[in-house]
Amino acid sequence: MKVRIAYIEEPPFYWTGTDGRPTGADIELADVVLRAIGVSDIEYHKTTFGELLPGVQQGRWDMNVPIFVTPERSKLVTFSAPVWTLGDGFLVARGNPKALTGYEAVAAHNGAKLGLVVDTVQIQTAKSSGVADDQVVVFDDQPSAVAALLSGKIDAYVATAVGNRALAAIYQELEAVADGKKSDGRLPVGGFSFNKENHALIEAVNKQLRAYLGTPDHRARMAKYGIAASEIDGVVAG
Repeated sequence: MKVRIAYIEEPPFYWTGTDGRPTGADIELADVVLRAIGVSDIEYHKTTFGELLPGVQQGRWDMNVPIFVTPERSKLVTFSAPVWTLGDGFLVARGNPKALTGYEAVAAHNGAKLGLVVDTVQIQTAKSSGVADDQVVVFDDQPSAVAALLSGKIDAYVATAVGNRALAAIYQELEAVADGKKSDGRLPVGGFSFNKENHALIEAVNKQLRAYLGTPDHRARMAKYGIAASEIDGVVAG
């Protein structure tokens, strides 16, 4: 049994390792789950964030690595059971010279530029928090946004808090600032996504996820990548 899975460059969840092979917390989760349901051949496809949903819809691959679940995205694809729940975080220059501690701080700082990746949920969160259109700079992928931050073209980059912690550990010139505030007090969840017609694979993956998530093995594997228990507890059944 062969499954094709698409991923992007967003450590610690998924990225291309120094050996040229995909690695990361969600890559490892996918491997464990797919092997458990009898998949013997996993083929990885590196793509961009904007191509994840169109690609799985068009059958270019069978599933995507986990991304945030939204009502709009759920009209296009079927999501698996949630695998994590994450708050947003900001990546800024070390010392945070403009004191950009969250969306509202960016909105209040006239002229501050906020980088985001195209089609991510953080774009709407930023705008609903008062960040002006001319403060938003959209990039095709995370590496491009980080390069812009390092060069001073933007003042902050927003993504997941855990992802930005990983980036701050790589780039000593940068630091991560968490901002988990949501208007309804809840944090969004993420899951694998599939073509809506791929019923057998969806059912098999969900059954295995429900049995595996929250186990000691799962928690130990996620901890290696800096994903805390609190970022798992919110999606573990029972």
